[in-house]
Amino acid sequence: MATRIFQGVQQPVCIVLASRSAKSDLRMPARVRFHALPTGHRTEKFKALGELRLAANAWIDCPTDWRAPFLPSSTGAWATFPKLDELFIYNGSGVMPGRTWIIAPDAESLEQRWQKLVSAPDAEKETLFHPHLRGGKIGDKHSKKVVAKGLGNYKATAKTIADEKGKALSPIRYGFRSFDRQWIIPDARLINQPNPDIWALHSDQQVYITALSRTSPTGGPALTVTGLVPDLDHYKGSFGGRVFPLWRDAGATSANLPPKLLPFLAKRLGRPVSAEDFIAYIAATAAHPAFTALFQDDLSTPGLRIPITADAATFSEAAAIGRTVIWLHTFGERLADPEHGRPAQPPRLPENKRPRMPVDGAIPQAPKLMPDDIDYDPSTKRLRIGSGYVENVPPGVWRYETSGKQVLLQWFSYRKRKRERPIIGDRRPPSSLGNIQADHWLAEYTTELINVLNVLGWLVELEAPQAALLDKICSGPLITQAELRVAGAFDIPKKTQSRRANDETAPFL
Repeated sequence: MATRIFQGVQQPVCIVLASRSAKSDLRMPARVRFHALPTGHRTEKFKALGELRLAANAWIDCPTDWRAPFLPSSTGAWATFPKLDELFIYNGSGVMPGRTWIIAPDAESLEQRWQKLVSAPDAEKETLFHPHLRGGKIGDKHSKKVVAKGLGNYKATAKTIADEKGKALSPIRYGFRSFDRQWIIPDARLINQPNPDIWALHSDQQVYITALSRTSPTGGPALTVTGLVPDLDHYKGSFGGRVFPLWRDAGATSANLPPKLLPFLAKRLGRPVSAEDFIAYIAATAAHPAFTALFQDDLSTPGLRIPITADAATFSEAAAIGRTVIWLHTFGERLADPEHGRPAQPPRLPENKRPRMPVDGAIPQAPKLMPDDIDYDPSTKRLRIGSGYVENVPPGVWRYETSGKQVLLQWFSYRKRKRERPIIGDRRPPSSLGNIQADHWLAEYTTELINVLNVLGWLVELEAPQAALLDKICSGPLITQAELRVAGAFDIPKKTQSRRANDETAPFL
């Protein structure tokens, strides 16, 4: 059916009418109103446009905040919940690598790519490096650029890539996508926009929430968590998003939360509330599909809100579940507690629920048998990878998604034999260095696959308890956005506030 006003345009179309009066007060944000045309054939849309008047009752007011989206204001209970970005002092972009070859699912491929780069003839180095372009000309990241500062604990070098002959910095684990841990070369000369703040505050205690910002989730958890330096597209692989660190320093001594927030919550709930308790509460509340489904209509305007219970027992229950959620999302590397069943190692389901790869299901490691397809049989609960397979995989694990991205399909796409990505529009083809990859299925791929299946399996088990918890929170007494604002629980230091307002990725340490 011809539903688009312009048949050749696949993206949603917005018609904007703007009017400015000579009497306008520049200190006040403009009034913005919104109206959605009916769904259906484009002739119905044209008819609705022809009948629409500025004085009609169909218009809906948009938020009055200076940086608010041109979309309807939140209403109902949702409008009383605090915004996620009000609950943290700082949120910023994840790492924007700008070149795909510096990331890989195995460290050895990165080392081979580096070696080919530094040993290439001078005339080829720039092409292999894949310089950043602005307006068709070489931009601010190229092979002859001197980069004075390193990333966090990774020191800079005075050499340019063009003059480099030595070894690469040792690759480190990287939060590439939700539940997909890959590797990156932590070299400031290679990354277009690394967001130095994220590297400066990184440590083995840091916890990051990642969530969409310009768009809203459509399914799966509304946010995910990682303990690794996260990619810009960590949450779902596209549409960017924001990163909310728990700590403002690498020593994990200063929480990235408004100073009055935790003391207010502790007084209101009548119990101590630590920074870990609070981020665990958020994870328990929003990191599951029931949250996204329940608030799907409210999410028509991008931006997550978190209902905060005023009941101490409910808060404690959520914090306990949330610690397990974070432990799972970070593959056992954060909030480990062996006494409570969270050892500091990759999580494993109980024996009878654990995914198993039998001897005859082993994925062959011969190059000619490198798998290129993945499939699932719900009748046998068998996950097939090429000619290998894993048993005891529940359907919910196979279907697990982050806003339309099926996690297992996406994870496998970076490890299969043919990993080419379609070139969209007139974008440049990536560097040929990316073609250097393992020529066979690595044993470490199997190990990580089993890790992912256990994590997703456990998260699926937690979905029902989390849904029941969310219902209890929303049907019980809540601490509203207004109450938190009056108490000064959103107040942040002026220096930090001004920097965040001027530049969303500005330093804040």
